[in-house]
Amino acid sequence: VQLQASGGGSVQAGGSLRLSCVASGSVSRINGMGWYRQAPGKQRELVTYSPNEGNTDYADSVKGRFTVSRDTAKNTMYLQMISLKPEDTAVYYCSAVSYFGVAKYYWGQGTQVTVSS
Repeated sequence: VQLQASGGGSVQAGGSLRLSCVASGSVSRINGMGWYRQAPGKQRELVTYSPNEGNTDYADSVKGRFTVSRDTAKNTMYLQMISLKPEDTAVYYCSAVSYFGVAKYYWGQGTQVTVSS
């Protein structure tokens, strides 16, 4: 599975961005997809996880502001971000997971989101 993320950029606080992540390759193996982010000097953290079946989870810090969606026909996942805050500044990574006995994670290359105050 290969993942290609795009859509990052620089916005002012209160602005919006939409990230995209296109999956290719053995996409039938994917059981769920999500977004992570890593700010300078901090560990990578989960932003949202969208399983093929079940409920989507969001980090408390983004609930009500970020929305993940998936277009299975296009093998694409989106992250709509509104009311952005400077603390949302990070490199955002899309991820996919497959379960065949053990979990296997796939990662995109990351896209920079910068929110200025």
